[in-house]
Amino acid sequence: MGKNRVLGVILALLGVILFSAKAVMVKLAYGYPIDAVSLLLLRMLFALPLYLIIAVIKRPKDKTAMTPKVYWWILGLGVVGYYLASLFDFMGLLYIKASLERIILFIYPTIVLLISRIFLKKQISRRQLIAMGLTYFGIVLTFSLELTLDGEGLLIGGGMILLSAITYASYIAGSGWLIPKIGATVFTSYAMIVSCICVLIHYASVGDFDLTNYPAEVYILGLAMAILSTVIPSYLVSLSIKMIGAPSFAIVASFGPISTILLANYFLGEQIHWLQWIGTILVLVGVFFVSKKD
Repeated sequence: MGKNRVLGVILALLGVILFSAKAVMVKLAYGYPIDAVSLLLLRMLFALPLYLIIAVIKRPKDKTAMTPKVYWWILGLGVVGYYLASLFDFMGLLYIKASLERIILFIYPTIVLLISRIFLKKQISRRQLIAMGLTYFGIVLTFSLELTLDGEGLLIGGGMILLSAITYASYIAGSGWLIPKIGATVFTSYAMIVSCICVLIHYASVGDFDLTNYPAEVYILGLAMAILSTVIPSYLVSLSIKMIGAPSFAIVASFGPISTILLANYFLGEQIHWLQWIGTILVLVGVFFVSKKD
């Protein structure tokens, strides 16, 4: 059980690192003439065929588990999780830095714990509380230098990222309940197919259907986001939730903001302060607490 939990934490870390790279790639793509919805569409268009192939190959083992209620849950979580959460996130990144996006988005672990406690009746352990305290302190310390920003752009962008945090937390908490019933791979494939279809419908209603005139770099970034920051981490996250549960995964995911800072430093040239290194260590200590058995 202990080794299984450590493996779950490792998978969670790999998943959140790959997911965190998405914010950097979005900011790189915004250096070219492309809007949020079109960029999100490119990401999902590249990802959809992969999810369809995996869904065909990996069928549900227990057909009786696929009840109408389960399908409704998959539909709802697909809409809320990777469609609305991604849409709000992409829109917010139009106004604020990738590193500031992370500190606002990071409130979602608390929302996951609250949803799990209130609606799913899951207890919050002492170890989870200690881990959350350490990771929160580390994140606040890491991003304290970012909180000097102000203006209308910050309010609009911050509000969008807050909505992204709420919708993503709902997805994580709901998937923690549904994955044990139908399996991580089946759930992820079906939910992500729903999300991709939602993006296509959204774009059909507001887009100009002209996806052929962007620079080659935009398509490369879209493909990279689809594979490295969508398909692969979505399965890693589901497997880790199956192993350690949604509340523990949410705490481990606190390493995502730290990963974004490191990636933003390397790819975007954003500087790293010594306080941010101390914050990184605190977050890693918090993740270590989650990896230990209660």
